[in-house]
Amino acid sequence: MLPNVLEASIDIAAAPEQVWGVVSDLQRIREFSPNTLRMQPLGRTVRTGTWTVNLNKAEGYVYPSTSRIVRFEPNHALAFRMNENGTVWSYTLEPTADGGTKLIQRRDVPKGKLPGWLQLTVDKVFGGEAAFEGGLVAGMHETLGRIKETLEH
Repeated sequence: MLPNVLEASIDIAAAPEQVWGVVSDLQRIREFSPNTLRMQPLGRTVRTGTWTVNLNKAEGYVYPSTSRIVRFEPNHALAFRMNENGTVWSYTLEPTADGGTKLIQRRDVPKGKLPGWLQLTVDKVFGGEAAFEGGLVAGMHETLGRIKETLEH
């Protein structure tokens, strides 16, 4: 069984409003995430309830997915649920004492386990839970580092 939470965080020398401007622009995620080739919101405004069509990659495989925004709190939090597997990915922004932002990225598995078909894929294609989740966490750190670099330079 996969753990419920994977998490990475980074301190960024930029105000939450600046960080939010990057994090909430879903079409830019491909600039930062090594696992997302495209995230296209459907509709004019991104808000709770907005659907997205995505193109992802992992271990040489490219695959489509869809998600729905389940939390949209400007300058504070953004979360989306992957429709295919129920996992929830989120960004939380916390102001720091020096005027910057602590940016936290999480992956939650609300029911504590993945659907059987996906668990089998993780085991047979991606080398098991430890390797798969290690890759996800490494990708989270890379994503946050790229966001930091963009905002601080």
